Amino acid sequence: MHELSLTQSVIRIVEQEAARQGFATVKTVWLEIGELSSVLPDAMEFCFQAVAAESPVAKGAKLEILRVPGTAWCLDCAQSHPIAQRFDPCPACGGHHLTVTSGEEMRIKEMEVA
Repeated sequence: MHELSLTQSVIRIVEQEAARQGFATVKTVWLEIGELSSVLPDAMEFCFQAVAAESPVAKGAKLEILRVPGTAWCLDCAQSHPIAQRFDPCPACGGHHLTVTSGEEMRIKEMEVA
C-alpha cells in the first residue's frame, strides 16, 4: 500500500508549512488526486486519519479529496479528450498517439488552518 507513504509525505508537507507560515493546526486538507495516478482515494482517507492522529499539527484534520479527470492530447487528430485509462484509444479518431495532459497528479490544493 503506497498510499501510506504518500500520506506520510502529505503530513510532512503540512508540518513544514506550519513551521514556515506559523500556524498551529490544520483543520482541512484539500488533496487533488488524478484519476490516472494509481492512488486509491479510499486508502488515502484511511491512511490520513491514522497518520494525522500522530501529528500535533494535523491531529483531527479532515481530508477532502478532489478527483482530477484524465485528459490527453491526441497527436493524430490534434484535440484534447477525456480518458478513463492510460492506454485507452482516442475517443474521437481511435488513434493511440496520446499524451496525457492531466489526471496523473497528486497535490495539496488548499489547507484550512488555525
